[in-house]
Amino acid sequence: MKVVIALGGNALGNSPQKQLELVKETVKPIADLVCDGNEVIIAHGNGPQVGMINRQMMNEKMPFPECGAMSQGYIGYHLQNALKNELNARRINKEVVTLVTQVLVDENDEGFIHPTKPIGEFYNKEEADNLRKTYGYTMIEDANRGYRRTVASPKPIDIIEKNVIEQLIEKDTIVITVGGGGIPVILKDEKLQGVPAVIDKDFASAKLAELIDADALCILTAVEHVSLNFGKPNQIDLKNVSVSELTTFIEEGHFAKGSMLPKVEAALSFVRGQKEKFAVIASLEKAKEALQLQSGTIIKN
Repeated sequence: MKVVIALGGNALGNSPQKQLELVKETVKPIADLVCDGNEVIIAHGNGPQVGMINRQMMNEKMPFPECGAMSQGYIGYHLQNALKNELNARRINKEVVTLVTQVLVDENDEGFIHPTKPIGEFYNKEEADNLRKTYGYTMIEDANRGYRRTVASPKPIDIIEKNVIEQLIEKDTIVITVGGGGIPVILKDEKLQGVPAVIDKDFASAKLAELIDADALCILTAVEHVSLNFGKPNQIDLKNVSVSELTTFIEEGHFAKGSMLPKVEAALSFVRGQKEKFAVIASLEKAKEALQLQSGTIIKN
């Protein structure tokens, strides 16, 4: 099975030291999928990491596309290193490569008008208000965990390096790509030009899965299922759900904008109209079971 695995940036750590340790565990379920004979392509978020890089580079006035590129290399290196070591320990001879990836967006996308993508660390209200006044940041409360900066998050249209990705897959290489949703670029005067934004990694992963004709999209997160009434006494975990059912749940406002909503919308975008394909939203620890349709929230037509 050809499967795109989407890892959340919040699962990777907020410092190089912490991340280097965390990824040693993160790659084990992925290695299990490789051992089972799956063609695995890895995507990942970068919300905490790109915010950290941007903050540290503030005095250098580092443009946001360059910060995104740095996060791709930094996170990709850690994943690439840890996965290669894990595969070697299991006597599996496979190459792993990180590809710096550009993703085409529309310069008129409404995401540029209304910044919605949370990045960086969490702040209390006083700190958030200070950042608004000092730097003009857009700050929102993120899932009751504190305040975070938000940036533009346009939808992906195309992946510039898609042919290279397919060539690497054909060579039996595990590719880490569209890191952090990819570096957002627009086409201006027939030239690619980076723009200050962060593409949601779930939408970029869904676009990747579509373009390379993957069999499944597996979005890995901190919870085992998508739930209705999350965190309330009447919480209902969804295990098998159709496109029409999930669409209705979205319309009813069941999913948080900065948390589960982009995951379910991305899953729908991949599955809609594809009878033989499926998406699953599951916990990292249950990735293998999720692809065997024994865990997580399975979304099919």
